[in-house]
Amino acid sequence: MAKRLSGLGRGLDALFPSDFQKDDVINGARAAGISEINISQITPMKDQPRTVFDEEKIEQMMYSIKEHGVLQPLVLVERSAGSYEIVAGERRFRAAKKAGLSKVPAIVRSVSNLQQLEIALVENIQREDLSPIDQGVSIKRLHEEFSQSYEQIALKLGKAHTTILNLVRLLGLPAPLQEALKDGSISEGHARSLLALNGEPEAQNILFQHIVRSHWSVRKAELFVKSHKDSDGKQEVRTQKMQDQNKNTKLLESKYKRPVRIQRTARGGKLTIAFKDDADLEKLLGQL
Repeated sequence: MAKRLSGLGRGLDALFPSDFQKDDVINGARAAGISEINISQITPMKDQPRTVFDEEKIEQMMYSIKEHGVLQPLVLVERSAGSYEIVAGERRFRAAKKAGLSKVPAIVRSVSNLQQLEIALVENIQREDLSPIDQGVSIKRLHEEFSQSYEQIALKLGKAHTTILNLVRLLGLPAPLQEALKDGSISEGHARSLLALNGEPEAQNILFQHIVRSHWSVRKAELFVKSHKDSDGKQEVRTQKMQDQNKNTKLLESKYKRPVRIQRTARGGKLTIAFKDDADLEKLLGQL
């Protein structure tokens, strides 16, 4: 279910209801303000920021629509009597046309209503207590559901264009890492380093464990990524090194009950075992 936003009342749930049932429209009910609109009366938004559509994905959606119908209503704004413009759902609209549908389920909103929702969403992004992930989600919704380019969003929020793009990129992190960022286990700087290892889950997990368990700084995380990227380019060698490090550090951490770090250098490397204070150091030396 969409998260309700401060200042929106029912929030975006009112704009994109999560309890939509196709039969509500088929049976003529106007549940949640949903009705059927003739496809011939609908046109794409002129300022739609998405200019390229993946035809293969639209074709896959077409087959789904043929079998199940349109399961999520479009959001339209009425520009003149009987003429509607798409606010959200252009891919569903294109797929429905390919599927040969004459009507689609839609929610029709007024221009003023959409403007109020957009303003509330912008205000929500600017909340100081909002996590980078929640900011990224809201920015992405402004981009996709309200047809705002990232440059326009940056201007509205008074942020650099690169800052906006970086917040949205964080949504590419695996779900557990997004949760860690939301609950404060890692910082946004840490998250960007982890994002650089997307597609390499083992290296990404090793770095995450170092950040959380060994309290690595953002600088150390960046150096880990750089060292990993600057390696000899042979995937099997990099993987073996990570496996060895993971196996050995786990063994030592289990034995000494404390964080252990292996730092490889051009010739050999360093083994670091953490301790809390002088008393803890004496205890560690005794164990060694």
